[in-house]
Amino acid sequence: MKKFKKGLLFLGSILSVLIIAFVVYGFYLKPKYDGQLELKVIKEETTVYFDEFGIPHIYAANPKDAMVALGYVHAQDRLWQMELMRRIAPGRLSEIFGNVALKNDKFFVGLGIEEASDIAIANLDKSSPSYQLMMAYLDGINQFMEEGPNPIEFQLVGVKKEKFTIKDVYNIYGYMSFSFAMAQKTDPLLTDIRNKFGMDYLKDFGLDNSLNTVQIKNAKENPEEYLAISKSISSLLDQSPIPPFIGSNSWVIGGKKTKSGKVIFANDPHIGFSQPGTWYEAHIVTPEFELYGCYLAGTPYPLLGHNREYAYGLTMFENDDIDFYQEEESSADSNKYKTPDGFREFEIRKKVIKVKDSSDLVMNVKLSRHGPIMNDLIDGLNSNKPVAMSWIYTQQPIHILDAVYTLSHAKSKADFQNGVALIAAPGLNVMYGDAKGNVAWWATGKLYKHNEGVDTHFILEGASGNDDITEFLDFSKNPSAVNPDWNYVYSANNQPEAVDGFLYPGYYLPKDRATRITQLLNPKSNWDKQSVSKMMTDNTSVVSLEVVKDLISNLNIATLSKNEAEAVAALKTWKGTSNLNDIAPTIYNKWIYLYLKDAFEDELGKDGFKQFLATHIMKQMIAKQITNDSSLWWDNIKTKGKKETRKDILSQSFKEAIVTLEKQLGNSVSDWTWSKVHVVEYEHPLGKVAALRSIFNVGPFEVSGTNEVVNNQMFDFSNEAKYVVKGGPSTRRIVDFSDIENSWSILPTGQSGNPLSAHYNDQAVMYNEGKFRKMKMNKNEIVKTSTKLVFIPSKN
Repeated sequence: MKKFKKGLLFLGSILSVLIIAFVVYGFYLKPKYDGQLELKVIKEETTVYFDEFGIPHIYAANPKDAMVALGYVHAQDRLWQMELMRRIAPGRLSEIFGNVALKNDKFFVGLGIEEASDIAIANLDKSSPSYQLMMAYLDGINQFMEEGPNPIEFQLVGVKKEKFTIKDVYNIYGYMSFSFAMAQKTDPLLTDIRNKFGMDYLKDFGLDNSLNTVQIKNAKENPEEYLAISKSISSLLDQSPIPPFIGSNSWVIGGKKTKSGKVIFANDPHIGFSQPGTWYEAHIVTPEFELYGCYLAGTPYPLLGHNREYAYGLTMFENDDIDFYQEEESSADSNKYKTPDGFREFEIRKKVIKVKDSSDLVMNVKLSRHGPIMNDLIDGLNSNKPVAMSWIYTQQPIHILDAVYTLSHAKSKADFQNGVALIAAPGLNVMYGDAKGNVAWWATGKLYKHNEGVDTHFILEGASGNDDITEFLDFSKNPSAVNPDWNYVYSANNQPEAVDGFLYPGYYLPKDRATRITQLLNPKSNWDKQSVSKMMTDNTSVVSLEVVKDLISNLNIATLSKNEAEAVAALKTWKGTSNLNDIAPTIYNKWIYLYLKDAFEDELGKDGFKQFLATHIMKQMIAKQITNDSSLWWDNIKTKGKKETRKDILSQSFKEAIVTLEKQLGNSVSDWTWSKVHVVEYEHPLGKVAALRSIFNVGPFEVSGTNEVVNNQMFDFSNEAKYVVKGGPSTRRIVDFSDIENSWSILPTGQSGNPLSAHYNDQAVMYNEGKFRKMKMNKNEIVKTSTKLVFIPSKN
């Protein structure tokens, strides 16, 4: 018995030692939020106060010291995210993930982002403040890389530390710019539909801009060969460890419509959800400037920000800045292709992709005068002719660093506008409001025209030059509104009004959010921070109420079963909301999916239909197509001797929806609440491994909101039991110039990307309940409610 007790005591001692070691090791890996550290490259003592949500408030004697401190604290919270971000554009994910990331790397390595970055960097003014402060930020990252602990993900995956460089910054901006675009998801699919069925089948798709009925006001051949492009690129972006940018809301209310008489700025960019989330918040104060911003991992200047003088943010313009060209190879020499000036040799760019636990992949990327040949970059593209991708980002001068620096350090509204004009791509709606009462938006991007009759929704003809760009527009022709008579500006990714009679082509989102935003803004003239916050989490769709009336009108009410009748009753009394206890949105969304499936899948096939569901055109067309008795899509081409009508398809899909919901949620309609089906889980790349899910993922949560309401919680239509939310507001920000020190923000999960930090998920419940927290700017309050980390110059 004594031996047994001694054995237990020994095992207990070993276990205790292991537990203590684990706790000590975990403490070592945590971000450091207090104490004192030496930094080699700062000149004077710099203090960082971390508030109760882990937001750093950096007080420095000069801008360079502030940027070094920013780089260091950003890295200690988000180094893993930075590492992933810098690896996407140059095709370096396979180095750490192996063959599973190879498709992603093959595609991005061919786009030419790296080469465009090299050109931009070579042309930088190395003495400019934007360059100097960026280098200070990189110094801070690299000092943490050198002295700080490896993130736990580095250890699990086996990442070797490498210094961050200016090229990493530019590659991150390049990936961001590509993720904004929609043409790569849409043009090849539309080309296949046209080639297989003819243009009449595209009348419902609104390619003539007929679906863009709510516009932002200005104040001044071989079927199915191209589907692989749409399918492959959509899949790559969806499965990327860094999520794509999708949409956004923003509105800026002038003083004549606010209770205080001061401007109120609101912005919530819509981005695919992930863990950690997209934005890192930081507040910098120096004698020269003050700035509170939201930063992308690995970039020195915030894309969203404010100070005491002005606020800015963005939404996606959704303009078309990518064109596809079908090139014509020489029959005598496959290394040559036809141009207006005769045959020319393809440029060959050799690229090497390193693959973990495997041999290197050597690629010879082929380029025409329009851009890289997609056939070599995408699996499954069966076209016999090469298809090239022309992208404005890699073809125009890249001034993104100076642009974002200017946005975040502007001295006036005119100075800010000069920064906006520097952005050739991506297309953005840059929103602005200031303490002087100005409200404004400008659309960024180098806009261009083709010959009359060229429709850029399709793959274009590359040999003759007839479909080439004919004119680049001056920035003065970009859509904009500055201090309009209606006293507010807004954007919900819908199309701007024509400028000089020209409606710029793009992949705009439907009128739903725009209609609701203007419906709420127009009648009210006493807006304050609280009422704006309620608007930001509004779950009402006025367009869905129009659609549901059209749906119900096609049913034979007298023949409905008990549950069908109860479902119709729920839809008839629906207020268009998607709150957790609502039943109608559960029925409505299942019906919409099955109507689309019954109407479109017979022509498009399973893959084509799935890709169609991933486009903005699908969202745009529902409200109008569902009223069109003569639409060609109603007939099921697989049923011989019968021509289905609108009523046939909508009645059939309703019955299918009820049967499906009975199987998935039970026979009681009252149990079919939105809370049962609409859920979100913020996924970490390593959380896909079942054993690591609970460690790295945040959630799941039942969430209100839905597709295309102001609280835009986005999911893919499918016949699954749950609508798993893929993306939504990546932050919600409200800047109130009547109370600038107490403006509001919220992040979907938390500030830190370190799972051992208390700030990894401490905002998740608040976010999903529609709550906010302060973006503090009052130093006395900050000091009282924060921990304190002091950086001192190194003595070595």
